[in-house]
Amino acid sequence: MSRHTWVRTCAFLWGAVVFMPVGLNYAGAVFLIIAMLAGGPLPERLDRLRTHPLRWPIAAFLLWTLAVLAFGPRYPGTPVELGHGLRIATTMVLPILLSDEEAAWGLRGFFAGALLALTVMLLTCAFGLPDLPLWHNLTTMKGNKSINDALLFALLGASAATWALALPRTTPKRLAWLAAAFAATLGCAVIVTLALPSRTSLIALFVAVLGACVHQWRLRLRALAVSLCVVMIAAGGLISQAPSAQEKFKLGVQEIEAAQAGAVSEGSWVVRFYMYRETSRMMIERPWAGWGVGSWTSEWHRRAPSLLHDYNMPHNDFLWMGSQTGVPGLLALALVFATGLGMAWRRADLAGRLAFVAMLVLLVATSVNSANRDAAIGLSLPWIVFLYLRRAHGASPALAGDRPAGDPVRR
Repeated sequence: MSRHTWVRTCAFLWGAVVFMPVGLNYAGAVFLIIAMLAGGPLPERLDRLRTHPLRWPIAAFLLWTLAVLAFGPRYPGTPVELGHGLRIATTMVLPILLSDEEAAWGLRGFFAGALLALTVMLLTCAFGLPDLPLWHNLTTMKGNKSINDALLFALLGASAATWALALPRTTPKRLAWLAAAFAATLGCAVIVTLALPSRTSLIALFVAVLGACVHQWRLRLRALAVSLCVVMIAAGGLISQAPSAQEKFKLGVQEIEAAQAGAVSEGSWVVRFYMYRETSRMMIERPWAGWGVGSWTSEWHRRAPSLLHDYNMPHNDFLWMGSQTGVPGLLALALVFATGLGMAWRRADLAGRLAFVAMLVLLVATSVNSANRDAAIGLSLPWIVFLYLRRAHGASPALAGDRPAGDPVRR
């Protein structure tokens, strides 16, 4: 096997294990880095980074974190939080270093992994497969790894809908392809509603499909209005047929009302209410450089109700950065998202639209969960999202030709 093939293979393998335990994702990242270092050509890869629009936002995120580390206080959690910061930056940079072909193989791995994950779930329902650690979080909703898997299915469903919406009218057997694509979207919606129930993933899927409509028909307001109405009606129909989803959203509203009244419990939205309130206060008290890298857990223990002490992240990465590294740290992370969304928006073809949709899923997950800071999500979802973004920045010849007439590619 040639050195070039090694990189392509490692990208595929990391994509294929994103639904599996976090240790396999760490292994995928390490093998890819080794393959890159051994496979070359390093100057060509570094040239991609030097000319990429995300180079300065990622550098700002990393350098400001290191500056706060150098001049700020130390905490017991400082080494761990520094490690997460370095991992986040590395996960963002690695897809940029890949060639178009290597990035495509990474996404093929993701699709293969999704097919395998779906097969495992179906076989477990039909025949009761043994509950092995390799797929435990696919068959049992437990922890952030299951939330990661639900978010990946949301991304997959949004991608299928985005592809279907852009399918040219002249495509042979177009109706059959449309039916298959929208069936995949519906299937992913059912998964994140029933099999791996996640309000975050359901919201991300809805927002992403709306974003795909806006991206595609931004110059045709009548078509945009119709498409948005159809999507909202379809989403309402799905929720109306899923009492469990309705109950989860109603419970969330009740939890927020209870938390505002002073109640303390381990309800999901109660915990987030206190986390967001106390973390915002941390940031307001020290807006310029925060409390220091690794400070959040110590400050949380000092401020939070005793029942809620057992958390080590605020379930919002923007607030996490703002509390530990100040407003500049929050803005650095926000700039990464703004630049990625801007890149995808300017590219008006299917490659740009898929990247835009992927960035929206990651943005929702980052805003209401620790989609970057928590390695259970942060070694899977951002890796796949930045592969989408890498394809949008490259030539993407297989996708670039499929765009609305009169809507030119803007690079």
